[in-house]
Amino acid sequence: MLSKSIETAINNQIKVEADSSQIYLAMASWAEVQGFEGIATFMYNQSDEERMHMLKLVKYANQRGGNAKIPNVIEPVLDCSSFKALFTQLYEHEVMVSQSINNLVHVSLGEKDYATHNFLQWYVSEQIEEEATARTILDKINLIGDDKGGLYLFDNDMKNFSGNQPGSVK
Repeated sequence: MLSKSIETAINNQIKVEADSSQIYLAMASWAEVQGFEGIATFMYNQSDEERMHMLKLVKYANQRGGNAKIPNVIEPVLDCSSFKALFTQLYEHEVMVSQSINNLVHVSLGEKDYATHNFLQWYVSEQIEEEATARTILDKINLIGDDKGGLYLFDNDMKNFSGNQPGSVK
C-alpha cells in the first residue's frame, strides 16, 4: 500500500511525464511544419515514449493501492528561434525531469518504501540516457553551426536516431 506522500509524489511525476510528452509533441509539430521530417519523427517517438513513462507510473500507483491522478497538460511554450535554442530547451527540460525523479526516489527512501525505490531505478537509468541523448544532439548542432547542408544531414540522421536508443520503451 502506498503512503499518501508517495502517492502524491508519484502523481506529481505523472504530471511531469505528461507535460514532457506534450513538449515533445509540440516540438514534433513545429519540426514537421518546418519540413524537418527526421527531427519530427524523433520528437513524435519521444512524445510517445514519455507517455509510456506516464502510463507506467499510473499503473504502478493503482496496483499498489494508490489512486493515480490524470493531470491537465500544459500548452508548451517553445523557443523556436533556432535549433540550438529548441534543443537547449529540451536538454534543460530533461535535467528538470531527472531532478524530479531524484526527488521521488528521495521520498521513497524517506518512507522506507523499498518496492517503490526499486521500481524507480528504471526511471533513474532512463533519465541518464535521456540527458545523454539531448547532450549528444546539442553537440551535433554545435558542430553544424549555420551550415545548411549540415542541417540537412542532421535532419536525415535524426530519422535513424529515432527509437534506436538503448532503454527506449517500445
